[in-house]
Amino acid sequence: MAPWVAIIAGLIGGALGVPLVRIAERMLHNRRSFTLPVLVVAVTVTGVLVALVVWVFGAGWELPAYLYLAFIAVVLSVVDITERRLPNAVVYPSLVALPALLMIASASNGSWSALAGAFLGGAALFTLYFVLALVSPSSVGMGDVKLAAVLGLALGYLGWTAVLVGSVAAFLIGGLVALVALAARRVTLQGSIPFGPSMLAGAFLAVLLA
Repeated sequence: MAPWVAIIAGLIGGALGVPLVRIAERMLHNRRSFTLPVLVVAVTVTGVLVALVVWVFGAGWELPAYLYLAFIAVVLSVVDITERRLPNAVVYPSLVALPALLMIASASNGSWSALAGAFLGGAALFTLYFVLALVSPSSVGMGDVKLAAVLGLALGYLGWTAVLVGSVAAFLIGGLVALVALAARRVTLQGSIPFGPSMLAGAFLAVLLA
């Protein structure tokens, strides 16, 4: 895929950042309207994610699945950063929509082994995060566990290397964010920061490398 095509797609996709934030607002327990700075960040992030996905997959059959992942990533991140939770209203439908989109891609490409990898990846990441939630519930919540299943589907379709990279990157990014927050005195050692955005960032880093 030519870089200029991805850039144009990103510019067009960025326009969806505002409606995605409005969707996130409706997911909040404490309703609020986000101001211009948040909207600018959302537009920028949405545009970057769309450009990344288009650059990696081009006009391939996998494109709808990973565009879908990019869009829910924005909604989930906004809610998680605001209220430290990942809404089931987004996560549960994604456990149906994403596999369906990947099935369409597999049927079109004949890549049934990739589809099997998606389900195995989803099961693997779900199990990993479920164990972590049992061991350290203050660090990993059940929302993270359910999101791990979604990300495992997307990364497993690309192969086990993507699953490994996405998993490791999530914890590295999360650790870096925690250090920055501590240095800026935004949290204390007893505090917590939302982990969902780090998981999503790690997953898209794995998509880029894949």
